[in-house]
Amino acid sequence: MAQQSKAVRRTPLTRDRVLRAAVALADDIGIEALSMRRLAQELGVVPMALYKHVANKEQLLTGMVDVVMGEIDPPAPGADWKGAVRRRILSARRAFLAHSWAAQVLQSRSSPTPVVLAYMDSVIGMFRTGGFSVDLTHHVMHALGSRMMGITQELFDASPGRDSQAQAVAPQVGAGEFPYVMELAGAVAHDERSVVGQGCDDQFEFEFALDLLLDGFERLRQQGWSSAGRSRGKGR
Repeated sequence: MAQQSKAVRRTPLTRDRVLRAAVALADDIGIEALSMRRLAQELGVVPMALYKHVANKEQLLTGMVDVVMGEIDPPAPGADWKGAVRRRILSARRAFLAHSWAAQVLQSRSSPTPVVLAYMDSVIGMFRTGGFSVDLTHHVMHALGSRMMGITQELFDASPGRDSQAQAVAPQVGAGEFPYVMELAGAVAHDERSVVGQGCDDQFEFEFALDLLLDGFERLRQQGWSSAGRSRGKGR
């Protein structure tokens, strides 16, 4: 009777439970340490039990990204296009920042899942219903790039233990050799916890660039901009 009662109380293993457990485990130990065996141990099952719900680790990783995508707030009804796009992208950023491994996994996928496509479709729809032509929307999406997911990539990674750009640059250059780089690097306060720009405020820089893009998109929309007749692939 005791064994039967224990079996009744056991939470059934489902695909959703497997994926959510994998997300929590990756948050805890890192994506590199995540394995099917380690996940099975976490769930208290044999590894083979996982394969009834995910065919392999690659399918597991893809499903984990979908779980993170599910944390993005739904579009706000009745909002203007700019506010709606801004909120949607910043919500995506919060979701990916909450799971530091997720951006890496998303960018390693060869094609988007239906969940990712649904998110992209919603963002595209905000531009289209906001009065953007198909042509302009096409170029807007290229301009946003990974920023649509709240993800950006700096040209140079921050150096651990460096609390300012000036400190990072100084050992590499002679005094006065690059005066404008040094001037800019030493002119602003930096956050040593940041991962971009050797200490710049990540969130501020992200929103600054996003707002510039959105304002520029609006100007083009008002002008009725079209790519028709413009030179392509000629460096102009």
